[in-house]
Amino acid sequence: MHYLSQDLWFPNVDQATDDGLLAIGGDLSVERLVLAYKMGIFPWFEEGNPILWWAPNPRFVLFPEKLNISKSMRQVLRKTHYKVTVNTAFKEVVVQCSKIKRKGQYGTWITNGMIEAYQKLHKLGYAKSVEVWREGCLVGGFYGVDLNNGVFCGESMFAKESNASKLGFITFVKNSKYKLIDCQVYTSHLESLGAQEIPRKAFMRFL
Repeated sequence: MHYLSQDLWFPNVDQATDDGLLAIGGDLSVERLVLAYKMGIFPWFEEGNPILWWAPNPRFVLFPEKLNISKSMRQVLRKTHYKVTVNTAFKEVVVQCSKIKRKGQYGTWITNGMIEAYQKLHKLGYAKSVEVWREGCLVGGFYGVDLNNGVFCGESMFAKESNASKLGFITFVKNSKYKLIDCQVYTSHLESLGAQEIPRKAFMRFL
């Protein structure tokens, strides 16, 4: 296991453990986060714990051309009263993601430090949010990192109404030109939309 200091570096992702843990420590500076995403690494840890850096194998991804839209979601998309926007409420989306209770998770990995760090990425053009609105209220959305390399690295999503986050995700993917959407680790929610696991080496070739 590698322990990071203030020096700006990461070990090769091939040195990650079987569950994908690569390194511990360091900081959440813009420079370190940009380097991490360029190398296929992301932070994921709980409040009060040291920063943990991950590069899982296999990697859970979505190829846009394989986006799966169910019959019921097609009906929602046709009849929707929702409005989908990009980068109009970045901080609010991240904060809402941090508040969502998730099965098997007792705290949030989106700490105050993470919120501040990703806001800095957003102001520099490295991170973006997608918002889903109904009657002027934010009811769903997600955010992630975009380093202009054709890969969108999804971080987290939330929904206050059924299908809100799915609707935002589908609309975003359909109207974007990414080669790959990085979903990081498996969720049944994203699998239903067509996401799949691929070897880490295959994922790295897209970065």
